[in-house]
Amino acid sequence: MNKIGIGLAAIMLAILVVTCSSSADAVIKKVEKMDNQKDSLSYALGVLMGGNLQGKDIELDEATFAAAFGATVRGEDLLMNQDVANTLVQEYFQKLAEVESAEMKQEGIKYLEDNAKRSEVKTTASGLQYEVIQEGTGAQPLGTDQVTVHYTGSLISGEVFDSSVERGQPATFGLNQVIPGWTEGLQLMKEGAKYRFYIPSELAYGDRGAGALIKPGSTLIFDVELIKVGG
Repeated sequence: MNKIGIGLAAIMLAILVVTCSSSADAVIKKVEKMDNQKDSLSYALGVLMGGNLQGKDIELDEATFAAAFGATVRGEDLLMNQDVANTLVQEYFQKLAEVESAEMKQEGIKYLEDNAKRSEVKTTASGLQYEVIQEGTGAQPLGTDQVTVHYTGSLISGEVFDSSVERGQPATFGLNQVIPGWTEGLQLMKEGAKYRFYIPSELAYGDRGAGALIKPGSTLIFDVELIKVGG
């Protein structure tokens, strides 16, 4: 999570506290209704941040959080300053990301090990796995060529995260502008071919992940049709 993301998270987390007493002790109440715009805005921001943190392995003490929030708003002495707090939160989320990435990588390794046992699956020296659905007869691209393709990308769970097929519009790009698994895999194909690629995380987005669905360490599956080589 970058500094901007953490800053926004901190603001929205603050709104999760419905009210703070004038002392350092937090008063947490259950909201039954919203009577005015302040209540509605506070609740709305709480819902947004709650959704952002949902499913994360994060434990917060509401009273401690509320006390720190209230003291900060009132300008009282704090147990840590903004820089220390920001560093602590950054380090915490970095550790969460590392743990998540390691878990995803292990899942991917197990999946690829099992997948490699299938006779129709071939594995290259880099670890890229591919399956020929249909061979082509046209031109075969080089690593610097531009290609036009149709594709569907999914996680090993089967969840689709991107599809030019669903959009009804093929994608055109340079093979030196995409993830390594694509750069290598497309060069195995000829125009008209349809392949399925099983791409380990180190040949995909690695520890950084991509978007909301591709978590750090994810192994990816792509069904690709090579339509055209060249501009």
